Amino acid sequence: METKTFGIENKKVDKELYDYQQKDIEKIFNVIDEHPEHYNLLYQLPTGGGKTVIFSQIVREYIQRTQQKVLILTHRIELCKQTSKMLTDFGVRNKIINSKVKELPDQDEYMCFVAMVETLNNRLHDEKLDLRNIGMVIIDEAHYNSFRKLFKFFERCFILGVTATPLSSNIKLPMKDNYRELIVGDSISSLIEKGFLARAKTYSYNVGLSGLKIGMNGDYTVKSSEELYSNFSMQEKLLNAYMERSKGKKTLIFNNGINTSIEVYETFKNAGLPIRHLDNTTSKQDRKDILKWFKHTPNAIVTSVSILTTGFDEPTVETIVLNRATKSLTLYFQMIGRGSRVLPGKSEFNVIDLGNNMARFGDWSAPVDWKQIFRSPDFYFENLLSDEEIEREFKYEMPPDVRNKFANSEDVDYDVETAYDEVIKKGLKSKTVLEWSMEQHVRMCVENSEDVFDARILAKELKDDISSRIKQYSYCISKSTKNYRDWLEEDYSRKLRMQINKEF
Repeated sequence: METKTFGIENKKVDKELYDYQQKDIEKIFNVIDEHPEHYNLLYQLPTGGGKTVIFSQIVREYIQRTQQKVLILTHRIELCKQTSKMLTDFGVRNKIINSKVKELPDQDEYMCFVAMVETLNNRLHDEKLDLRNIGMVIIDEAHYNSFRKLFKFFERCFILGVTATPLSSNIKLPMKDNYRELIVGDSISSLIEKGFLARAKTYSYNVGLSGLKIGMNGDYTVKSSEELYSNFSMQEKLLNAYMERSKGKKTLIFNNGINTSIEVYETFKNAGLPIRHLDNTTSKQDRKDILKWFKHTPNAIVTSVSILTTGFDEPTVETIVLNRATKSLTLYFQMIGRGSRVLPGKSEFNVIDLGNNMARFGDWSAPVDWKQIFRSPDFYFENLLSDEEIEREFKYEMPPDVRNKFANSEDVDYDVETAYDEVIKKGLKSKTVLEWSMEQHVRMCVENSEDVFDARILAKELKDDISSRIKQYSYCISKSTKNYRDWLEEDYSRKLRMQINKEF
């Protein structure tokens, strides 16, 4: 690639572009040729597909073809540095516009600039910077809305947005309002087949999310998430899931809230596990030390709060834990994507889901119709399964340690829906479903204990089973307020104790 273009070094690019990357670059240039300015194009490619490599090559070619400059916008300082380094590898001389850069007296020496959104916005509003001869603006992680405020400064340019998920972070500001068309790159499953991404093995653990509240941004609030995920039973569930599926593996845990992450840190530390906590208040040096430790420690665990969803690349991660629920498809893909990098000897990774996320969005590598989502985001959101619909499908499975306490009982399962259908067919009262359930629970307690005291202690072990049956029953009778369910549970437990007393 010998060239005399100013701002492009005369060097052969070491980066080999893959066929799918080259194909997408050609598609993008076809659009640029048709609409050289006043045009906004969006390009989608999964996390790990090499977006930075692709747009670095686009920058190089664009400058050579047009002799016009390119501006790249990112929303995180880490992404600025990574992008600048990649451009340099492609022989593109570039300058980072960060908070230290107040003016650009040397702008004629560069054909490419990399800038943080907020910094550039401030400079342009102060009229301190007058960027000349910009022909193209590339927006990394284009689904964030912070970029919109800069569009007015570059109305004559060709704007290329790049994202893994062409779905706006704000439901009220759809991306189709800002971009004219979408080019969809290779799918996750295709990149797995070609060996560019690792395959995810997902383990889902049912979690009751009825206590969670949805905030202004359309996702679960930190406050309600903290209440659920910081409590003892959820911490225990997380630790058990880790021990069962990820013990000894390098693990990244995502939480929704700093308190939850600190709680996770304490829980794992008390269990003697090698863990560190990271959030956006962690100092630069501590963050650097923690990530260095994480890289070089084979069984390291880092618990964090969404801070490592973008701009963090550690291919040695073997397990991703979603210790949170989210309604954001973008966040879902970003979190899991952190484990999808391939390495020699690493062709798959684990995902532990403790937020019913897979039930909500489908499997991480399942096909997604991005063009449909881009055109009709409202339709997509309306058709997402609600938490209630997801929880309706939950089937309670008695944990092995509890099952052992009822070893003398042949059958401990009870299908509430089947029982309800039978009760309706026979014209009996709907509460008969709970009476039959209780008969089975009484029998289980009696069969596995020597006296009334033993039996009453055993009855306490059935708390989760009772709760699950009550929930299923309340769905059947279409009366599922939390207060009503709580009352039913208390009533059931009280009657269960009385029945056990009678049996003895």
